[in-house]
Amino acid sequence: MSLDIDQIALHQLIKRDEQTLELVLRDSLLPATQAVSELVEELHRIYSAKSKAFGLFNAESELAQTLRECRDGQQDFLAFSRAATGRLRDELAKYPFAEGGIVLFCHYRYLAVEYLLIAVLNSQSSMRVNEQLDISSVHYLDINHADIVARIDLTEWETNPESTRYLTFLRGRVGRKVADFFMDFLGASVGLDTKAQNRGLLQAVDDYCAESSLDKAERQNYRQQVYSYCNEQLQAGEEIAIEELARELPPLGEKNFQQFTKEQGYELEESFPADRTTLRQLTKFAGRGGGLTINFDAMLLGERIFWDPATDTLTIKGTPPNLRDQLQRRTGGQ
Repeated sequence: MSLDIDQIALHQLIKRDEQTLELVLRDSLLPATQAVSELVEELHRIYSAKSKAFGLFNAESELAQTLRECRDGQQDFLAFSRAATGRLRDELAKYPFAEGGIVLFCHYRYLAVEYLLIAVLNSQSSMRVNEQLDISSVHYLDINHADIVARIDLTEWETNPESTRYLTFLRGRVGRKVADFFMDFLGASVGLDTKAQNRGLLQAVDDYCAESSLDKAERQNYRQQVYSYCNEQLQAGEEIAIEELARELPPLGEKNFQQFTKEQGYELEESFPADRTTLRQLTKFAGRGGGLTINFDAMLLGERIFWDPATDTLTIKGTPPNLRDQLQRRTGGQ
């Protein structure tokens, strides 16, 4: 991995009681040892693979202002990280779920792009067996489950300030509140809505097929082609590019897919990240609620599965063998 660490700082937040988060600040930057490099590379890999939300700095963002000063050489990286950790403590202290952790600021380069990664990492305990076969306790940073993480694409921010996607963050496992306090700390607003872009793509595909009067089988085949392209992009870690997708798809009528989306005003970005959950709707129907979970291939609708909107009833003809066996055993074969 061609990842080069420029500067890295570590600080700590310690929760003393329900009202107090204590700051422990380093007096120097962390040296980029092999262990540090391995940590950052693993954190970069894990973060890059996760689904992220996009954001951009607000005009009054204090973090953005001090980051600009740091980039301009008006203050050093350590001072920037120490002040930012203090502001993070102040935001965290507003929430009852606030916990301590190791606060990491890392300025690094990957594939000619400069990034600033900010993360709060929790520690976990485990057991180890040493060479004498004695068991002892060991603490480690749980980076696999880190959910308070943001990354700023410094190259994009400085070369394209109108961008709505130079800042990314994780929404967190404990709900929307994590995103709330972290966005307040960053002084940022939500930018590119990835799910909305993917939903817009699905709607455009359905409308394009409907305008061309395709039958059911042809429509489903077209959706499958769209899904195949998008899934390949997702697996490769690449974005969905509308122009490239249009080249992959056979044109329906006089306009190709890209021309159709522009003329109809779907407001799709030229490229955007794929959202796995949304894209599944191209080939499947799925839903859950009230103790019921249903998932089936889209091609089965109207063939083995029928929906009556008047009564909101699904009729399934031909149940899976393992389900049928469970039903027979539960009902005593009646």
